[in-house]
Amino acid sequence: MSLLVVGLSHRSAPVSVLERATLTADAQVKLVHDTVAAEPATEAAVLATCNRIELYADVDKFHAGVAELSTLLAQHSGVGLDELTPYLYVHYEDRAVHHLFSVACGLDSMVVGEGQILGQIKDSLATAQEQHTAGRLLNDLFQQSLRVGKRAHSETGIDRAGQSLVTFGLEQLSAGAPVETWAKGKRALVIGAGSMSSLAAATLARAGVAEVVIANRTLERAERLAQILIEGDDTDVLARAVPMETVPDELTRADVVVSCTGATGLVLTAQSVAAALEGRVEGPVAPDAGAAPAVRTTDPAPIRADLPPTSLGTEEGCPLDLSAVQGTAHFSVLGEAAVAGMPAAELEQHAAWVDKGAGEPRSGRTAAELISALAATVAAIGRIPERRRPEPVFEAPRPAPVLSLLDLAMPRDIDAAVHRLLGVRLVDIESLAEASADAPMAADVDQVRRIVSDEVAAFGAAQRAAHITPTVVALRSMAADVVAGEIARLEGRLPGLDDKHRAEITQTVRRVVDKLLHAPTVRVKQLAAEPGGAGYADALRTLFDLDPETVASVSRADGTKSTENTENAKNRGRA
Repeated sequence: MSLLVVGLSHRSAPVSVLERATLTADAQVKLVHDTVAAEPATEAAVLATCNRIELYADVDKFHAGVAELSTLLAQHSGVGLDELTPYLYVHYEDRAVHHLFSVACGLDSMVVGEGQILGQIKDSLATAQEQHTAGRLLNDLFQQSLRVGKRAHSETGIDRAGQSLVTFGLEQLSAGAPVETWAKGKRALVIGAGSMSSLAAATLARAGVAEVVIANRTLERAERLAQILIEGDDTDVLARAVPMETVPDELTRADVVVSCTGATGLVLTAQSVAAALEGRVEGPVAPDAGAAPAVRTTDPAPIRADLPPTSLGTEEGCPLDLSAVQGTAHFSVLGEAAVAGMPAAELEQHAAWVDKGAGEPRSGRTAAELISALAATVAAIGRIPERRRPEPVFEAPRPAPVLSLLDLAMPRDIDAAVHRLLGVRLVDIESLAEASADAPMAADVDQVRRIVSDEVAAFGAAQRAAHITPTVVALRSMAADVVAGEIARLEGRLPGLDDKHRAEITQTVRRVVDKLLHAPTVRVKQLAAEPGGAGYADALRTLFDLDPETVASVSRADGTKSTENTENAKNRGRA
């Protein structure tokens, strides 16, 4: 059997796909059960976070396993297989181990070095254990990944390379100011009472906000979180719980909002946020929809009313609709610059129209040739620069935000249209991904990568050695049966043998067998631990004519014992 992982994350898929491919807790349980019920897999676990979905399995066929796991992910995520496939990645054997260890250390996180992923891996393992879909391989893999992640955080400064998504998101909202300075005295509204929302509430409380309001569909959970904040030794914050239906009212008083729920639809629409801003922002909340949008100085200049008119598009039969062009392309209308930025297809239509009209040549080139050249330029570079230098046009200043929104949900809780409202600053998963791409990497990341590489090699060696252990156990068991049979035959031939001599003979025969088997079994374990050593188990079974069912029964017994030890450890931890 071999380890296989199929998944998608913020590194492989756009946010729009990740939003639709989220899995509920019930869907995760159904997915692991359907995976182990499929022919190629015997073990399964799902790692689902706000920016990744990964299905781990122990499979006996690679290609069949990839096909089956991809199909199951598509079925349970609700995204069609054809649409999902381009964003899926596949890791196998040592590469799969390396991937999970990197994830556990925070190297594959949206914010490098964040430690929250360790709790999510732990939850993933617990779910697989509770559903009895994790056997020896996945138990060993996930438990070792937790140890590797803790080692990385304790032995290196990877924590300095990044923070949790909550902390990073608040830093983006504070726009360069220290979070403690920015948050001091503000009123915070936290929507949701799950692990991410709880972390956000605690972080805001420690940052010095004056009040934290917790809104949740289950009021009891919100009340429990509020009580924890009030009783915390490291904070002095007012906290209270409210039902979800009061969110619109609380929004009118909040300065900071963090939302992370499991809702499949929007929790805050642009209209609800705009309504909450009435009276808090001078003038209209939404920009004037009829005004031409401001552009940067590197873009073509917007339409200006004081420029001379042009005859382009006014002649009878001309295929160009100049009024429509002016309203969408945002370029100035002055001579040949009128066609700057126009689609190549429209220019080609105009060239054909001019050609049929037998226009007079200008400067040795017909109008059709000139516009065809323009069309070719459009096709090559996307737009045609204007002949004259555009006048600089600066973006209209936006008022300072009176409401800061942090959306950590996947799919999103807050309407993306909120970005356009004046007086609001919205940071969501998509903008966090863009910001983190430019974040500096700490030097400790290289050290963590070395730790991961060493741990992957050690885990592979341990797994290969463990793979041959059932064969060695079966060999020694067969040798013990041979010894017992020969001693019984000796007693039949020498019925007068006293107990002392019988014991001495038995011990001597066992010592001889043990000495004969010691060197081969120790050496075969060493060889099996090396890369490519999987074939030694087969050689041992062939040389000693071991019963495959005996070896399999030892493997099953070891797997059951490993699972029982894990469950006992969990129970001791709960106690």
